[in-house]
Amino acid sequence: MECPLMNTPAVERLETKRLILRPFELDDAEAMYQNWAGDPDVPRFMTWSAHQDVDESRQIISEWINGYKNRSCYVWVITLKPLGVPIGSIGFDAHKPAVCSFGYCIGKPYWGRGLTAEAARALIGFAFDKVGANRVEATHDPENPNSGKVMQKCGMKFEGVLRQAQFIPRYGVRDKVTYSILRNEYEELKNNRK
Repeated sequence: MECPLMNTPAVERLETKRLILRPFELDDAEAMYQNWAGDPDVPRFMTWSAHQDVDESRQIISEWINGYKNRSCYVWVITLKPLGVPIGSIGFDAHKPAVCSFGYCIGKPYWGRGLTAEAARALIGFAFDKVGANRVEATHDPENPNSGKVMQKCGMKFEGVLRQAQFIPRYGVRDKVTYSILRNEYEELKNNRK
């Protein structure tokens, strides 16, 4: 059986009760650097290091904006209503047939408020409803169990631990914990919310 091809829609504005997820703009560089990317605690368990300056944030945003043009980049800035303050980022890689792998980060002042799970649920909906994914997956470092709690709140299921499967600049080679949600599980959750 052939794996279905996924759609490549444009990154569009997504709205939740407390958040607006929208495509990045170059003007977001200062907020990105100040609110999360420049804080060494935010990427502590991620595959990237804290940005050295606002120019590094601007360069990365510029790459994402270029990726929006050919629909090869799916990254949103997470903004807090009502003022639209940028507080984090979320995105996914849709290069495998029928599978979206996503990740997120949010500024430290916003940890523990359920905002990341709220953003992740919107992203998962986009991946299934617009992109046509059959599986959405995410991983976290074993020493960052709060990230796993975000995945569980989104209906994702624990799959296991991939041994020494990632490189974290601060720590070196590390294990990673894997969660996923399948289309039929997402549809069931969606129907139960109605």
